[in-house]
Amino acid sequence: MSKQASPRKVGDKEALSVGTQIRGSAQKLNLVAGLIRGKKAGDALNILTFSTKGMAVEARKVLASAIANAENNHNLDVDALVVAEASVGKGIVMKRFATRGRGKSTRILKPFSRLRIVVREQEEA
Repeated sequence: MSKQASPRKVGDKEALSVGTQIRGSAQKLNLVAGLIRGKKAGDALNILTFSTKGMAVEARKVLASAIANAENNHNLDVDALVVAEASVGKGIVMKRFATRGRGKSTRILKPFSRLRIVVREQEEA
């Protein structure tokens, strides 16, 4: 009488990894995600490793997790993996206040983002 297993959210030859609370705006993270969309997984890791953008560090962790999931959980060939999807969404926003002159204050927004990376095993053509 156990609960039914939920169906897979991706295809049979795909693996998924999600970074749920990445500190930074979704706009900046989407610029980094655009660098790796459609690239081979090994090339994408190199791009993120040597990128000067700060969000590339967090994106690299999520991509490495997706590759590890593909290898360990789904028995996919690591050399044939391609970044099929890299989508970015908005997360929570922490609201803080900074004091200003004459008794006023200014709102500071500290956004969080979500990054979803799907890697797919591509057949040699």
